[in-house]
Amino acid sequence: MLILGFDTSNYATSLAVFDTTAGEVVCDCKQFLPVKEGHLGLRQSDAVFHHTAALPQLLQTIAEKADLTQIGAVGVSARPRDAEGSYMPCFLVGLNAATAFSLARGIPLIRTTHQQGHVTAAMFAAAGDAFFGKELLVFHVSGGTTDLLHCDNQGRLTCLGTSSDLYAGQAVDRLGVRLGYGFPAGVQVSELAARCAESVRPRVSVQGMNCSLSGLQNQCEHLLAEGRSPEYVCKYCLLCVAETLRRMCTAAQQQYPGLPVVFAGGVMSSDLVRTYITHRIPAAYFVPGKFASDNAIGVSILAAREVGAWPNTST
Repeated sequence: MLILGFDTSNYATSLAVFDTTAGEVVCDCKQFLPVKEGHLGLRQSDAVFHHTAALPQLLQTIAEKADLTQIGAVGVSARPRDAEGSYMPCFLVGLNAATAFSLARGIPLIRTTHQQGHVTAAMFAAAGDAFFGKELLVFHVSGGTTDLLHCDNQGRLTCLGTSSDLYAGQAVDRLGVRLGYGFPAGVQVSELAARCAESVRPRVSVQGMNCSLSGLQNQCEHLLAEGRSPEYVCKYCLLCVAETLRRMCTAAQQQYPGLPVVFAGGVMSSDLVRTYITHRIPAAYFVPGKFASDNAIGVSILAAREVGAWPNTST
């Protein structure tokens, strides 16, 4: 069976098709939302417009790679998180498109969340179906979250810790835009950081499994004002994020010893962050960029699991 997934986040419009028989992603495509130079994101009304404009062409692209007449179920991220009051208008675009597709075909519609999609994509990329049905620790680190989650053996997510103010992705993007790059700027910040050979000692604010990141933006501004190179400041920013996550993880592992730790979300695409953490945390799993950043892959896999089509336990 083929499963179609929709995700319309505040960063990108994305679609994916998952083949339950092969247990693999047949195809996926994504288009980032355009942000005006110097701006730190989009108004929701603009995000809704850009998603609405992008979806027809992305569906055409998907149709050239997979037979949409064979789609057996549709998944969609209907809201940001599985929490009371979690809502963003941009997700209505994907929900409406997915609903129309499912009704026209007479096939099941599975609603999930953007965060669950992120976590599922990372779990799949890290270990195929091996992590499903297992207890895990998961970090979801992006422009809208810096969440440490406990995933039980039923796939339910419980937030153990988070940032009390700024999110990691916001700190990275604000630095990148400050340096003259477009939003989102994670790729450019990572590239600059990789050019810095100087030693960096990050200063972070972590209490147990919670953190504060508002000071990181001020620290980066101070370093630039002192005349530090953009490369150094980018490295400092990313290593502060990495050390913050390491400390949060260490606190969580004291409460949940022996659990694998999966890192999801766009900020986790950074090679510098991955290297720093994997050298310090046992059983830490990072995944390729397309599974870490915003995507519809996890949404399609969740839908496949919800309709009982994957994994096939009868074989």
